[in-house]
Amino acid sequence: MFETIAEVSDPSVARVLVAALKAHGFHPLEGGESGLPGMPGVFSPKGVAVAVPEEEAGDAKVLAEALLKEMIAR
Repeated sequence: MFETIAEVSDPSVARVLVAALKAHGFHPLEGGESGLPGMPGVFSPKGVAVAVPEEEAGDAKVLAEALLKEMIAR
């Protein structure tokens, strides 16, 4: 099972976050950019969900929060 660790309003930021998580050895779920089911390109009001396996969620969430803080601050 996968657990959502972040919801990002900007799809570009979500892609960078997924790449950064992979670079740090995590295994984020691919395809978060596809949008709502049956409606590609349409996202939920919360944005693009970034999910990782449950066993990685605790550590990945800490890293994701730190990375998002840095990306948004710029």
